[in-house]
Amino acid sequence: MCRTGRQPDPYEAGDDESAGSAAFAALLEDSAEELYESAPCGYLSTLMDGTIAKINATLLNWLGTERETVVGRKRFTDLLTVGGKLYHETHFAPLLRMQGEISGIALELRQTDGGRIPVLVSSVIKHGDTGEPLLIRTTVFDARDRRTYEEELLRRRQAAEKARRQAEEERRHAEEARGQAEEARRQAEADRARLQDALAVLQQSLLPDTLPEVPGLETAAYYHTAHPDRLGGDFYDVFRIDGERFGFFLGDVCGKGPRAAALTSLTRYTLRAAALHDPDPVSALTTLNKVLHERYAGSGDPRYCTAVFGTLEPDPDTGRVTVHLASGGHPPVITVRADGTTGFLPTPGGLLVGILPSARFTAATTVLGPGDLLLLYTDGITEARTGEDRTSLYGDEALLACVAGHAGEPPHAVVQALTGVLRGFGDGLDDDTALLALGVPAPDPQTRSIR
Repeated sequence: MCRTGRQPDPYEAGDDESAGSAAFAALLEDSAEELYESAPCGYLSTLMDGTIAKINATLLNWLGTERETVVGRKRFTDLLTVGGKLYHETHFAPLLRMQGEISGIALELRQTDGGRIPVLVSSVIKHGDTGEPLLIRTTVFDARDRRTYEEELLRRRQAAEKARRQAEEERRHAEEARGQAEEARRQAEADRARLQDALAVLQQSLLPDTLPEVPGLETAAYYHTAHPDRLGGDFYDVFRIDGERFGFFLGDVCGKGPRAAALTSLTRYTLRAAALHDPDPVSALTTLNKVLHERYAGSGDPRYCTAVFGTLEPDPDTGRVTVHLASGGHPPVITVRADGTTGFLPTPGGLLVGILPSARFTAATTVLGPGDLLLLYTDGITEARTGEDRTSLYGDEALLACVAGHAGEPPHAVVQALTGVLRGFGDGLDDDTALLALGVPAPDPQTRSIR
């Protein structure tokens, strides 16, 4: 939400930069009604019987209808497909009445022209002063981009499988003659190169192009692909939640390949959407757990992930950053203080995300001062095989000691040091590894060289 305050007078004496600043500030002056109507998600309020009392312009545009044809005339279930109505009556509405709120439910809206829109729906009951339920407030997130991506991912998987079968067929024919064998070999290598290129593009699409600038904080990330011919399941992101807070997460989904990529896409989308609804880390992981369990529990192929989700609250007055986070079955985060003190931030007992219909997640809070750093990582680095016989694991303590040796250094330097460690494992690195470092700059750059 924009901050209000005195804006520069465009008629006062000043240079072009002042006029530009005033014009930009004017763009940020949105009323609460404008923010409601033009929000990137749909909002509506209904009476307890489901009759629509209020709806924003975003949701009306999705439906392709006018406000007067909906408000006071239709119920929320009238906007859903037949299957959505049945699910609402048998699951959604009873749970909402029992719990008072429900979030991250996948439904489909029915458009005026007969089309369908996949959405994620969250609702909460508003009560009066005496505790009686008054109305239901509902938030609707558009899930069409996610579905389109999954369809494109499936199409590319089929294309890759077709290319693989063609390569195998060519190799079989090449065995009939020496000259044909050489040609088949070259063709197979070219096919594999094209497949790896396609997988690299898909893998990159699951990661942010760049990390946003966080006031008073430096960030650095790295993704190491252990096998270029397989899609990995590690993920990370940093994003703005509102004018004062940023969200971040890092995790690892089960499995490899296109299915893992689809799960990664769903996980990233859900965590971002959940953070906009409720940025509390435990709440965000709880929403993700519900979405994954409802999506995959009945498929005969349950899918799950480990994840750390947190929020960053920079304080420009003190130069410190407050970090709230929660963990679901993920390796503990490492804190590196400017004075060299290094340790794991305890988050015991957090369950894997998506295995159970309800799960407990462990929260933790820490404050980063100047020169302090927070490191998130996936288990690819700690489970790397070392030694001449490749039978020993690198382990948590070796990672902790390595990071401690770079205390006081900025995030990009710490991540660069760890990339060197990853390269040194050679064929002992079996799993992908994601790294995310968040650090508060030291007031004096010279302190970064002190270990």
